[in-house]
Amino acid sequence: MTAPAPDALIAQARAWLAEDPDPDTRTELAALLDAGDLDALADRFSGTLQFGTAGLRGELGAGPMRMNRAVVIRAAAGLAAYLRAQEDHREGGGLVVIGYDARHKSEAFARDTAAVLVGAGLRAALLPRPLPTPVLAFAIRHLGAVAGVTVTASHNPPQDNGYKVYLGDGSQIVPPADAGIAAAIDAVGPLTGVPRASAGWEVLGEDVVDAYLARSQAVLDADGPREVRVVHTALHGVGWETVRAAFARAGFPEPVPVAEQAEPDPDFPTVAFPNPEEPGAMDLAFAAARALPTPPDLVIANDPDADRCAVAVPAPQSPSGWRMLHGDEVGALLAVHLVRRGVRGTFAESIVSSTLLGRIAASAGLPHAETLTGFKWIARVPGLAYGYEEALGYCVDPEGVRDKDGVTAALAVAELAAGLKTSGRTLVDLLDELAVEHGLHATGQLSVRVRDLSLIADAMTRLRNAPPTSLAGLTVTSVDDLAEGTADLPPTDGLRYLLRGECDARVIVRPSGTEPKLKCYLEAVVPVPDVSALPDARTRAAGVLDALRTDIAAAAGI
Repeated sequence: MTAPAPDALIAQARAWLAEDPDPDTRTELAALLDAGDLDALADRFSGTLQFGTAGLRGELGAGPMRMNRAVVIRAAAGLAAYLRAQEDHREGGGLVVIGYDARHKSEAFARDTAAVLVGAGLRAALLPRPLPTPVLAFAIRHLGAVAGVTVTASHNPPQDNGYKVYLGDGSQIVPPADAGIAAAIDAVGPLTGVPRASAGWEVLGEDVVDAYLARSQAVLDADGPREVRVVHTALHGVGWETVRAAFARAGFPEPVPVAEQAEPDPDFPTVAFPNPEEPGAMDLAFAAARALPTPPDLVIANDPDADRCAVAVPAPQSPSGWRMLHGDEVGALLAVHLVRRGVRGTFAESIVSSTLLGRIAASAGLPHAETLTGFKWIARVPGLAYGYEEALGYCVDPEGVRDKDGVTAALAVAELAAGLKTSGRTLVDLLDELAVEHGLHATGQLSVRVRDLSLIADAMTRLRNAPPTSLAGLTVTSVDDLAEGTADLPPTDGLRYLLRGECDARVIVRPSGTEPKLKCYLEAVVPVPDVSALPDARTRAAGVLDALRTDIAAAAGI
């Protein structure tokens, strides 16, 4: 957006300063005004953070383009107005449950939200302490609330925070609710006109956490094996205590925590990005695993709000001694585990996830569905029994938590590994079995982070105006412009290419919904006649993925 003229910019900043309720951001903004730093002011006042299906997410700081108490108060006021306009907002006494993680300002944002909701005549209940996002998603349905809010920026850098909204069914908002809430936020006037209670909201007790932990056991066979050794890292987030309690309740040996990362720390001091997919994020966990006198069977990581789950397996040939499994690999493993446990219903995934899930479901005689990216869509699939997406998100108990849940996913992975261990097998052995049965489904990604968002729009325009006819030596047999929607999917900004040649392949290109990134999701499917052919199949698939990365980057001009 175009920045206001200098005089208007300064006037806008002074008006914001006059009503800013937070002494920290007032100090920041006053210093910028005193210094006459027009560039920094323009960066904060050249627009507003937009509320959408991902809620709000952005860098902490003063001004409407940052996450701060003023922005949160307006968001809460808009949410309250939207809820009050719904016919069913009185169900459960108009209760809204609010959760938060341990990031900077999270608890303050949660309490501001409670104050605004109570001031608007609704009921508000805060979770008792910083807790995993899936506890919040569970609590909404458990308590019969009309909505829920969680304050988190998931695995974003430490300077960020966010604000995610759920409706009473326990799943994240989708259109048209997001537009309705956004319009209500836009209609909020000066903060002085927003009623804020000084008390009157409830702080829930530990019984809600205990109820979540009790429900978490539904993903397990009560008589299943439990002998599995796990190293766990919370990556400085809020997952450790809940994971430890869930494993204890299930009868697993207590995981070994990565001590430097077990306790919440909003500065995430040991990682560049608190995301287990990022290079270096798992280094301490692998070091902790190597230091144990008896090697563990698994390394499990949660992201900071513990709604995602990463899994690593022993790999003696690797310098670290460990190999991270792709999200698609874990997604397939969990699917097979649930099928073999007799789970029935629809198995669903986002369109950017591996096509292997469809083959597993078909082989088991189960329905399969694809959705747009995000659990806001996956959780709404009718008859959902299991859902996942490649970005380490897994829903193994939709009746308990209609969202991705890194705690129950960790339990299910541990149970699967324990069961395989009783017959001298591993997760890798099961992946090999799936490759022989269904073909080797190798997936990868090209992710380009930008500072200038126009570069993403330019890349999408270039691909639409000059679509490639071949990639990696494979012929593009079909192109779906997802902006036009399909018979099964609503419109979204994305392109899908299907390719054929010496193997089948697929490429999906889309802007990230939560980060300034262009993402290209790649898949190559190579037939595997028997186990002896696996090494060659892996080599062929890796070559195809590398060529796809090179060719799609060139086609997009990135």
